[in-house]
Amino acid sequence: MTAGEMIRVDGVSLHFGALKAVDDCTFAVQTGKITGIIGPNGAGKSTIFNVIAGALKPSFGRVHLDGEDVTGLPPYAMHARGLLRTFQIAHEFHRMTVFENLLAAAPDQAGENLFHAFLRPADVRAQEREIRAKAERVMHFLNLDHLADQLAGEISGGQKKLLELGRALMADGKVILLDEIAAGVNRTLLNDISRRIQELNRDYGFTFCIIEHDMDFIADICDHVIVMAEGQVLTEGQMHELRKDERVIEAYFGGGKYMSAGSDHPAPEGGDAA
Repeated sequence: MTAGEMIRVDGVSLHFGALKAVDDCTFAVQTGKITGIIGPNGAGKSTIFNVIAGALKPSFGRVHLDGEDVTGLPPYAMHARGLLRTFQIAHEFHRMTVFENLLAAAPDQAGENLFHAFLRPADVRAQEREIRAKAERVMHFLNLDHLADQLAGEISGGQKKLLELGRALMADGKVILLDEIAAGVNRTLLNDISRRIQELNRDYGFTFCIIEHDMDFIADICDHVIVMAEGQVLTEGQMHELRKDERVIEAYFGGGKYMSAGSDHPAPEGGDAA
């Protein structure tokens, strides 16, 4: 593991029978940077996220987080170490309000322990006040104040993506994995999400790793971009360089027909290999 790396994926493979969803994949996410992962559908992008986050155990290889070998640790253990993630489809508590969703995301709440609830009620109340104040700050930062009392299941898809980000912020992590945060979000709200991510990175030191199909979004926000194809890292670099790489054009854009037409968008989206 090299100094300055928040995440190191080293020779990771994940096989489902004869299917090699991820095949000898190696890359690093630098501390304090915004790193993008792109590639065609089925490239293994979401699968590698699941391996990093602990939802799937690799068949081979190692995963390091901030210098620690965390290979095979379950998601709750990764969460406790400061690795947070959002999903392609928002997983909000749809019958709870936006504010309640943020409150529920705060970790290590003393009130969840019956001993503390009955014997240390003053401490529980003090922590609850702190959590409520933090949730209010997160809502204000993400411009969700006006939706505080709205049921989370009734807000727009883009607002749900912001709420997902807000719940990650409530957990005080150090690295956030964002899985297609731009999917289904209108351009105005996406610009707002982009600004929030950049501010969190610049002013608060969060490290981000982003899977995304929107090339303009990736180009605007990412310091470094990793291209995956067929479960492997095809190449990596800055987006303006990758757009000219014939290997990327062939793998991602189908022989360049989209690039030659002046579009940065790939073929219609689908799921990655499981």
